[in-house]
Amino acid sequence: MHGNNFEIFRNLLKITYICFNYILNMLLNIAERHKLILKKLEENGFVEVTDLSQEFDVSLVTIRKDLKALEEKKLLFRSHGRAIPSNPYTTENHVNVKEKIQTKEKIRIAIAAGLILEPNDSIIIASGTSVIEFARHLKPVEGLTVLTASLNTALILSENPNIDVIQLGGIVRRSSSSVIGPISEKMLSEFTFTKLFLGVDGIDLEYGLTTTNSMEASLNKEMIKAAQKIIVLADSSKFGRKGFGRICGLNDVDQIITDSGIDEKTKNRLFELGIDVTIA
Repeated sequence: MHGNNFEIFRNLLKITYICFNYILNMLLNIAERHKLILKKLEENGFVEVTDLSQEFDVSLVTIRKDLKALEEKKLLFRSHGRAIPSNPYTTENHVNVKEKIQTKEKIRIAIAAGLILEPNDSIIIASGTSVIEFARHLKPVEGLTVLTASLNTALILSENPNIDVIQLGGIVRRSSSSVIGPISEKMLSEFTFTKLFLGVDGIDLEYGLTTTNSMEASLNKEMIKAAQKIIVLADSSKFGRKGFGRICGLNDVDQIITDSGIDEKTKNRLFELGIDVTIA
């Protein structure tokens, strides 16, 4: 009797050991798979569910569970059968909050933008913290005229007697301290400019330039129509992101001034599109 009990106990131990090893190996396999998924994501900028399923020889359901678990840890963002490093959709923040982000990069971008100015330029300075920084570091050239939608930019430039400043009228958008709306757009139609210095909330290689506000996007479109050269001032954090309102495709852009944080793949693609990329 005691011998039978011992045999049963020994068999239970064996079963427990096998189950434990199976669970351990399964957990190790999951951990290793997660590690490899994140590595591929870092290398390529995205991963596809179908590709991962084939590569790891597991079901689509398993891969979706993997990506869901990684997303819950905020290690990636799932979107339409694929995953990307982070949430590409921007949210609206007040200009006072945004100006504290990427400050050093924005200053370098602003200084580089100032070097583009030429005598007798008539320019548009849109809105946003990047172009406000541009206004702070702008060294006027002879005969410079500036039209702006940004209240902060107008106040900064109005202190310089060598710059003719035109403030757009319209509805005041409090979060950006700028004007928007049909009055602004109508005023723009009465002028033509040599250059537009445009700040954006997102730059997507396929979708183009975006901002978080649809009325601002509409005004930006009119600015593009009024200017001969379109220059985007954007720090590298703006790439791969999208806002609510689409401004234009990248085919409308002549130059982008950004910082060294831009990745080589994105920079090369911009070159292929014929866009002059300046690293500040």
